[in-house]
Amino acid sequence: MQLFEPDQKFKIRAQLIWFFMWLGVTSVGLYLSADKHLHGTHQQLGLPPCPSVLMFNRPCPGCGLTTSWTALLHLDFVTSWHAHPLGIPMYLGFTFVALGSLYGNIKGLRMMIDSNWANRAFVVFVAVFFVFGAVRMAMTPKYQTQKEQMWSSAIRR
Repeated sequence: MQLFEPDQKFKIRAQLIWFFMWLGVTSVGLYLSADKHLHGTHQQLGLPPCPSVLMFNRPCPGCGLTTSWTALLHLDFVTSWHAHPLGIPMYLGFTFVALGSLYGNIKGLRMMIDSNWANRAFVVFVAVFFVFGAVRMAMTPKYQTQKEQMWSSAIRR
């Protein structure tokens, strides 16, 4: 399994986008603190609660990812797992691609994130993510916090 290839046609610097996105996400995660309700950490940035939580009182497939990544960055593995079990492998995969892209840029190589094995792994992960999200949505009633209940009742008026 080859991870890198030399490529004169490809602008190597484009790989730095992955690294700088990872750096931004990691910086924000280090700035935030994981919400004790295991979701809603993104609200510390002034963002509204998840519409799925407000409308259905149930989590969407992505609910808890910001909390999971924030807890992971603060080395709170238990909170990270409970907030969203797929958050840990997702962040580690993002880190791998970001650091690999940085390495490739330094060495003048292109990271092959468009290979057959990478595409298959991505499709499998996305399928697992949405199946997990659907099961969690069906099995998790009463997901709203008190603050989200106030948002929900204000929207219904």
